[in-house]
Formats: sequence, C-alpha cells, structure tokens
Amino acid sequence: MTVSEPNFVATQYAPRAQEYLHSTTHSSGADLDQVEAALRGRDSARVLDLGCGGGHITYRAAPHVASVVACDVTATMLAVVAETATARGHANVTTQQAAAENLPFESASFDVVLARYTSHHWDDLDAGLREARRVLKPDGLAIFIDVVAPGSALLDTHLQTLELLRDGSHVRNYSTPEWIAALTRAGFSIETLTPRKLHLAFDAWVARTHTSAEHIVAIRSLQGAAPASVREHFATAADGSFNLDTLTLTARASTLRSA
Repeated sequence: MTVSEPNFVATQYAPRAQEYLHSTTHSSGADLDQVEAALRGRDSARVLDLGCGGGHITYRAAPHVASVVACDVTATMLAVVAETATARGHANVTTQQAAAENLPFESASFDVVLARYTSHHWDDLDAGLREARRVLKPDGLAIFIDVVAPGSALLDTHLQTLELLRDGSHVRNYSTPEWIAALTRAGFSIETLTPRKLHLAFDAWVARTHTSAEHIVAIRSLQGAAPASVREHFATAADGSFNLDTLTLTARASTLRSA
C-alpha cells in the first residue's frame, strides 16, 4: 500500500531523512536501551515500528525478534531505513508506507508495536492509537515514547509554540494525563510510565528540521522574552539549548476489549 494523497508530514520530512538517520538525539538514549531490554527473548515476535523516522527503533529491535516492519508516511525515510538495515545485516526488516491512522495490516498481526517521537505528528492521536491496538495481538506489548507537555498552561503554550515554529508539521505534545486517557480509550492497559529529560542543543535541533532563519529568530525571541519560571523549567541556556520532558509508556493490548 502507498499513501494515495499528499501528506504534509511526508512533505516536510522528505528532505530530512539523512539528518534523522545521523541524529545523536534519535540514535541513542536510555529509552532505546529500555526498548531493547523489553525485546530480548522474543525471538519469534513480529514487531511494528510505527512512525519509524530514521529507523533507530528498528535497528535496536531487529537482532532480537523474528521480523520488523518499519512504517512511516515518508518514502525517503523508508528508503534510508531499508538501505541502512541491509548495510547492518538486518535481513528481517521490511518497510511499509502508511499513516498511523490508517494501517494496511490485518488485525492482531503483531506481537509488539513500538512508536518513538512520532505521535506528536499524528493528525488524530485517538485514531492512531486505535489502529495500533487493532493490529496488536491480545495481550501484545506496546511501547510509546514522546515528548510530553507540562501540566502548566503557561509552560504548555511555550512548548507548543516553540515546536510549531521549528516544524510546521508539529500537531501537539500531549501531557501525561492525556496519554493515559487516550491509551485507555484505545483499549490498552498501561503497565509502566518512565519519565526522562531530553537535552536539545539548539543549533542541531533547528538544523535537523531545516527551520527557516525567520523562525529561528522568532524562537530565540520567544525564549528571551519568556518569564523566568519558563526559562527555569526548560533550563534554557544562553545559546537557546534547553531540556524537554519525555515519557516512555509500556502497555498491553487489553484482553477485555475486542479488536
């Protein structure tokens, strides 16, 4: 299956595949170590990397499972993942172009669904999570990782504005309560919540998304004009670098809900 109409996220990210492949922010981290640990011993598992981007979940998963399907809306990302997986000897990796809200897979066809730094691009979080639940086997494992919004309205507004100025395909970073409610509605039983801090070096952050000079100026102006409480929360440095809150949620496809 291919995406039949232009997708704004795909258009935005088509020129950025190499940046995301080589991004140290995306290719390393304790969250990836946690995912890899959860997959050890699952030799027969079929895994879906949902919104694979540069493929870093796929590369960590492939040595431990039977097969990985790397799925993304962006064809150039998928081409990079296929090429890199082959170069690294991961013969059990295939790719599929599709949006999270409309997956071309049979129900209950995966043992594990993984999604890292992708849900904030989805047009409809609930629809994407319902699809993830649908393609997951009963009691199958799901791990969702993303930046989370702070509980404060002031901090939330600052975060969403920074994100949108940097990347026009940004939809929303959701709060922890929003994540818990959405996963429950979709038919998941949450097992663990692991919060972490993610440090973002400003120059690399905007270069990765090819942010325009005008928007970079706007972001720096917003950071400089922010109240002290906002600058303190995000640990905003003089060069614009800052910290974000992330969350790793592990969940199971509830056996109490029909697929």
